[in-house]
Amino acid sequence: MSELLERLVAEASELQFDRFTLDDAWALGGRLRAAAAEAGHPVAIAIWFGSQRVFHAALPGATADNDAWLDRKHRVVERYGRASMLVGEEFRAKGEDFDVHARLDPREFAAHGGVVPIRIRGVGVIGAVGVSGLPELADHELVVEQLRAHLRGQGAG
Repeated sequence: MSELLERLVAEASELQFDRFTLDDAWALGGRLRAAAAEAGHPVAIAIWFGSQRVFHAALPGATADNDAWLDRKHRVVERYGRASMLVGEEFRAKGEDFDVHARLDPREFAAHGGVVPIRIRGVGVIGAVGVSGLPELADHELVVEQLRAHLRGQGAG
């Protein structure tokens, strides 16, 4: 198993909430937007509860294409219940190309980094949070960094 794949698997276990509400979505979304704005990142940000988008923001330089990428990466998280980056890495670890071997329409699904599930302990995946506009690992790391900060703020984790 590659170092990146090991790290992504460990993150999946680490990034779990005891609760996550609409107020949490707003707080996390605001935190992501502030961090991205401070760094000058041209990103779009989204948070979903199930298939409902409950938070969205776009920073200068982000485009409608970033929104389309968010949707495609979100579909991967919905289908697999794991971070879009983790799903892509699992395919690569097997020597496979997600776009070919997943047998899913690549116009609808993208196993690229940037969307991470919102997982409740003892319940499972209830939504997702994502960023699009940076290279895929940077998208993923921005989300993970802010999820960790939000968990610390809740006193969980």
